[in-house]
Parts: sequence; structure tokens; C-alpha cells
Amino acid sequence: MNSNNPKPLNIEAGGLIEYPIPLLGIIAYSGTGKTTLLTKLLPILKAAGLRIAVVKHAQHQFEIDHPHKDSYELRKSGASQMLVASRGRMALIADTDERNEPDLQSTLPHLDHHALDLVLVEGFKHAPIQKIELHRPKLGKPLICQTDPNVIAIATDEAICSLPDGLPVLDLNQPEAIAHFIRQQLYRFGERPIHDPASHQSTNQLR
Repeated sequence: MNSNNPKPLNIEAGGLIEYPIPLLGIIAYSGTGKTTLLTKLLPILKAAGLRIAVVKHAQHQFEIDHPHKDSYELRKSGASQMLVASRGRMALIADTDERNEPDLQSTLPHLDHHALDLVLVEGFKHAPIQKIELHRPKLGKPLICQTDPNVIAIATDEAICSLPDGLPVLDLNQPEAIAHFIRQQLYRFGERPIHDPASHQSTNQLR
């Protein structure tokens, strides 16, 4: 965790967020199954040797601390940030301005990118990062890829017409195939597989 005065991130010339390691968004309308897919992808990617962080956008207020716990009482007594550390785990709880929606650029600097190979982002569908769109035609929602050029693939459970030319189509019910696609993109990120520390380069693009 990097909590020492994190600096805001810049947008690079291509219009995408600059970050030392790859960022990949998993985007979809509510009810499509973003979290369900991620819970299936994570063990597959971890078994391949990848160190992964997940950044999730929450639609509603949430509380991960609980009354009568020391950390909760200290925070409610006036601490605007509460860092709790124990053997094998660390958590930072920080109060933010409730009037403003969180943005990905202000969130990412809290991660320790030196200990990671990939950041998967759930939600933040308007963030300028490359993304895989999940789409279930039965839900009757429009395709995000029609208006977002940063979608690099679409995962669906049915055939779809009118997709952008050349956009890869993945089977939403085959997480192994989606994980393979992600690893292919990561392999192109450097000359060696990305979990090899020597393969890290200063770009965040999945090509």
C-alpha cells in the first residue's frame, strides 16, 4: 500500500491514464456479472504467477469498519485516515468528500505498483483505460463498445451483431479463455511474461 502523499496521475498523449503497470477495466451494466467473472478470473491469473490488484467502484456508501472496534472508534473520534496493520495484512480507511464521485486517477496512487503485475478495475466505465466489456443481449442494454474506443474485447453469452470491425469476441461463460486473452495481452506488454520482474516497462497499454 502506498499511502505517502500519493500524487495524481496524468493523462498521456493517447488519452489514457499513465501508470507503471497495465490497467484493464472490466465494464458492464449492473447485473451483467462483473464481480462474478472477476472471482473466477483471479484464481486462474494468480495460478499463472500474476500479482493482481482490484480497484472497484461502489455505487453506494459502504462501511468496512465496525462499531466497538478500536479502529472504528479512533476514526469516528476524528482521524480522517486510519491505517491498521497486522501480521500479513494492512488496511487504509480514509474519509472522502461525499459530494464527489471517486475517480480512478485519484485512487490508483494508493496501490503499491512495485508489488503488482496487473490492476483489474471493476466499474469506472468512463475512465480512460483499456477495457473488456461484458454484454448479455437478454438484458437489453446498449453496447458500450459502440461509443468507447478503449474497449479491446467483448465477452458475451450470445452472438452479437453490429460489433466494431476486428473487436475480439470472448465467451462470457469461459473464464479460462478470457484469462488466456488477458495473458496474451500482457505477454505483448514486454519481451518476457509480465510476472518476470525484468519485463516491466514504463507504459500501461495492453496492445
